Amino acid sequence: MAHRVDHEYDYLFNIFLAGNSGVGNPNILSRFTRNEFSLDSKSTIGVELATKTVQIELYPTSDLYRMEILCAYTLR
Repeated sequence: MAHRVDHEYDYLFNIFLAGNSGVGNPNILSRFTRNEFSLDSKSTIGVELATKTVQIELYPTSDLYRMEILCAYTLR
């Protein structure tokens, strides 16, 4: 859900990362927000919070062929 705010960004999105216990959810969060990964991390009891500002580019298209080309180009 997006919230309109008047800070350094136009929209704020809250993303919840949920998964089974012991699969590395905190490591995924740490890797994305701080570019760190630890094989020795402990299980999280409760909630771990982190923030990161990202730039998002949107490419609206209705042509499936063009979409496949765009995805192949951007995911290299």
